Formats: sequence, C-alpha cells, structure tokens
Amino acid sequence: MKHKLTLSITLFSFFVFVLHSCLIMEGSFTKLPPGPWRAALKLTPEFISPNPKGQPLPEKVNMKFADVNENELPFNFDVVYDNDTSFHIEVINGDERIVVPASDIQFGRSKKRSQDTIRINFPMYESYITGAFAGNTIEGNWMVTTRENYAIPFIAKQGHDWRFTALRKQPAMDLSGKWACNFGLESWPEAEEPFPAIGEFKQDGNRLIGTFMTETGDYRFLEGTVQADKFYLSCFDGAHAFLFQGKILADSTLTGAFFSGKHYRTTWTGKRDPNFKLADPDSLSFLNPGYDKLAFSFVNPDGKTISLDNPEYEGKAKIIQIMGTWCPNCRDETAFLVNFLKEQNPQNLAVIALAFEKHADKTSADKAIRIYKDRFQMPYEVVYAGTNKKAEAAKALPMLKEVFAYPTLLFLDKNNQVVKIHTGFSGPATSEYASFKENFNKFVSQF
Repeated sequence: MKHKLTLSITLFSFFVFVLHSCLIMEGSFTKLPPGPWRAALKLTPEFISPNPKGQPLPEKVNMKFADVNENELPFNFDVVYDNDTSFHIEVINGDERIVVPASDIQFGRSKKRSQDTIRINFPMYESYITGAFAGNTIEGNWMVTTRENYAIPFIAKQGHDWRFTALRKQPAMDLSGKWACNFGLESWPEAEEPFPAIGEFKQDGNRLIGTFMTETGDYRFLEGTVQADKFYLSCFDGAHAFLFQGKILADSTLTGAFFSGKHYRTTWTGKRDPNFKLADPDSLSFLNPGYDKLAFSFVNPDGKTISLDNPEYEGKAKIIQIMGTWCPNCRDETAFLVNFLKEQNPQNLAVIALAFEKHADKTSADKAIRIYKDRFQMPYEVVYAGTNKKAEAAKALPMLKEVFAYPTLLFLDKNNQVVKIHTGFSGPATSEYASFKENFNKFVSQF
C-alpha cells in the first residue's frame, strides 16, 4: 500500500511539473509563439467570376474542389526567436526563405478593441500586414500602399506546417519536368494577348515546387500540392501574391487559372515539352533607327546629377539596369549584380540603375530608392527615371524602341555604344539561372 501511495505521489508530482513547465514555456513568449505558422490571404468572396469574353472560368477550369478553400492564397512562415524578447520572421516559398527582421515588426495595443496588434512591414515593396493577435492567431489585412484602397483580408495560425491541405490524395500523375504553357487565354479585368511561358516543376509525392518562366521574367519560388487530378501553387513575398490552380486532363495536358492578388486573373494551358524554348532574351529589345548610343541625365536621391559623361564613368564599360524597387525579378537581378561586383571587383566596369517607380513624385520615389539601396548594400548609383508605365519609360529613354520588361540590362562599351540588351531575368528559381550567370561572366570579361 505504501509503495502504491509513493508511486501515486511521484506520478502526481511529475504531471504537476510537466504542467507547470508548459505554463512557464507558454508565458516566456511575450509576443508571437515560435515555430511554423500557416497564413492565408482571403482573395474574394466570389473567387472566380465571369471575364470580358463572357466565358465563366469555372466552366473552363472546373476547379471546384472541396479539399482546398478556393478563397485562399496560402503561404507559410516561421517565427524564430533571436533572444528572449526579439524574433524575426522567415516567409517560406519553396526553397526560398525571406527574412523579415525584428526591426520591421511592430507591436501595439488597440484601445478600442482591447487587443494586441502587430504590423509586419515589407519596406522595399511598400506593403505591410497589420492585424490583431491573440494566442496563436493573427487576423487583419495585407495592405499595399502603392495601390488605391488595396487591402486583402489575412489570417494566420501557429502550429500548421502544411500549405494548401493536410490531405494526401494519390496524384493522378507526376508533374516533374518542363511544360510548354500559354497564358492570357481569358483575362479579368481586361483581356490581353496570350503569351508563352515555361512551367518547371519538381514533384515529390504530393509536394510540388517550381515556377513559370516568361519572356519578361519568372514567377519566382512557387510551392504547393498535387491532390488527385488537381494541383495548386502559391507565392507570397511582400510584393506579389501569386496563386495557380490547375487540373490534369485525361490526355495528360494541363489547364488552370492564375491569380495575382485580387486585381488580376487569367487562364492558362500546358503540355509536357522538354524541348520548348522562349525567345532569346538578347533579341527582344532594340534601339530605334538612328541610335547606337545611350544617353541620359537623372538626379540621384542625394541631389547629384548622374550622367554617362560623369568623370567617374569615363573610359569604362557600363551596365545600365532598367528596374523598379517594386519588382521581385529586379530584386533577384540586383542581388546578382551586387554579388558579382563584390566578388569580382571589376575596375573597368560601372553599373547604374535607372529606377522606374510606381510613384509619380520624386520625393516618394527617392525614399523607396534609399530603402532599396540600403537593404541590398548597392555599391552603384540608383536614380529615379520616371514612373513604371512602359510608355512613359520609353519617353525617358527615346533611343529604345520600347521598354519591354522590368528588369532589362543594357551593356555599353567605353564609348557608350550599346553592344547588347538583355530583356527580363530568369532568377534562382529557374533552371536558366546557372547558364545566365555563366554567359554574363563570359560576356563581361570581354569588355
């Protein structure tokens, strides 16, 4: 009897200790609990609506699927504590982790609702997530300040590491490989000309990662799932919110819908084709007849006039980066250029970035440029060249036939003659990235 009583007291003491330990652990996190979180952007109440051609997308794509909430664009993030009181967030898209430092995370208290509040800033892209949090849930909105009245409802819950669904339905087929695709078959809110793309996918069971490459750039790191004959991919990076839905047809081709935030939707098709290629990125942009040189003069955020005639550029080959701080593909290209200059330290080469921004006023544009340049530690000039409307960008650089894509690289010799124009950028999410780096290094070494 005494032995049983001792055992009972011991077990009771153990459970009290465990319970007490859990309470201490829970209370030790003064803000968000650490670990995996699943977030979702609630796009619209009526997810797929009729398009200008009068053909409802549900009839074409047949995406009704109870296993996945079609009103959600999901993504994952981790809360990682750096010390007892400070943490950072890592947004997860496939093989990429986007770090949101503690300095970009703010907390407050709503007196009206008596709730704790959080704001997660993406300063490079002038957007932020704001909401109330309690325990393991955040509810609020993703706000994009460069669009008028642009808010998408947001909810996140801690403890979930799945993206679209926790189900594991047997996939109808393995989507790994290269797919020849056409986008823009039907578009909302405005119709557009169809454009080609390459889908590159890697599938491991139900998990699917990959991207789509177009002639103007790629859709960066996408992650999702394959469930029976349906598949889903998404990406959120603070600038863009991409959602792809697809269906595997009986003939092993694909049909799907693409959503960019709540403002753009279109449909696409794809068929497996390992030999499909897009147009050569060095053949898409041209100088207008009568031009062989580039010339410009813009004022940087510090008030200095930047021109190719400046003494610091005399006798040097030059790379002119046409970009925007709002552009994720430009971000990938900027990271590449910064790393290249750091590693190679070329003495006979200069880089200048011409930023075409969503801001029409220079003060706001210069503020965005300062944040961008500081975040990337850019060792070269970035100047505001105008708004990001391509027609206006073409006016700023009249020697170009058109500004076809952000980003675009112009390679100039030491006499400022244009020797090559590279349109778009296939970033680290694509299979083309390695060959781009190799060709870039080889070409620049010839200067």
